[in-house]
Amino acid sequence: MSRIGLAFSCFFRVLFKGQLPDAARPLLPAGDGRAAPGLPAAGASAAASAPAAPSAPAERDGKANRHRDQAAQRDGALALLALLQREGRLVDFARESLDGHSDADIGAAARDVHRGCRKVLEQVVTLEPMLPGAEDAAVTVPLGFDPAEIRLIGETRGEPPFAGTLRHHGWRATELRLPALAEGVDRAVVAPAEVEVGARS
Repeated sequence: MSRIGLAFSCFFRVLFKGQLPDAARPLLPAGDGRAAPGLPAAGASAAASAPAAPSAPAERDGKANRHRDQAAQRDGALALLALLQREGRLVDFARESLDGHSDADIGAAARDVHRGCRKVLEQVVTLEPMLPGAEDAAVTVPLGFDPAEIRLIGETRGEPPFAGTLRHHGWRATELRLPALAEGVDRAVVAPAEVEVGARS
């Protein structure tokens, strides 16, 4: 093939097929296995010359959904803590040092905290005992029990079933009714600071 014919052949092969004709490959610089920019190298496979596939949209959507779920769980936990603080002053009570307070004062404060926290629990969550029966009743822990549902205390030698005494029946949440979270609210604010305007110290 003449040089002019080869030039035309190269031009149209590159234009329509994106690669050089076989007759032109020996004319590439010796020892340089690379093709011209945008052209596949001689002997390169289609897989090697193909562009890398972008990340699958499903994978991106999955990561975004997990991030939203984690944020929603965090916001829900903080919202519940804020309710317990608002109605029962739970955070104040737990953070307060009890040293120097009489048992009578602590008991009076605990009664108010108990009343408010119980109100919140009754409003937002439905609970049922994990195991039926009264405390101190005899129970049998069956083979294949879930350690997340039944925690064994005392001596636990051997394999189940275990005969024991129910010390606490546990709790299972069957329904959760957290209030709707307003947009643009900083959920990290568990309780706002309170300032009485015009008050004298």
